[in-house]
Amino acid sequence: MEDIVHTYFEDLAVGRSATLGKTITEADILMFAGVSGDTNPAHMDEEYAAGTLFKGRIAHGMLTGALISALFGTKFPGPGCIYVSQALRFKAPVRIGDTVRVKAEITDLIADKKFAVFRTTATVNGKLVTDGEATLLVPSRG
Repeated sequence: MEDIVHTYFEDLAVGRSATLGKTITEADILMFAGVSGDTNPAHMDEEYAAGTLFKGRIAHGMLTGALISALFGTKFPGPGCIYVSQALRFKAPVRIGDTVRVKAEITDLIADKKFAVFRTTATVNGKLVTDGEATLLVPSRG
């Protein structure tokens, strides 16, 4: 992961964005299954997954969602921000070996609540795999 950066609400502007990338590994899927308890064979069993719509194992959708959380909590806006909401739409599968690039772009700022609203996306080789919207409470200098 990249360097941690802290941003205050007063430093934000509509249109500002950041990205984070990660290549998904077998270990990522196994650890995510262990932490989440989601051992769906679509993620864990190649033989089973070969008979599904996706013709092979896929990563947990929420693993991609967790990468968005990592972007928020470590890079932009950074430490101290708190999730208020996140909506996700899964558009395409992510597989072992895929490099997922998540992006968060500010679409609205609600000053009285110190809320920042973001469009969140995840792509693999330029193809949209996850689309969504998040609202965060961002620390203020004041």
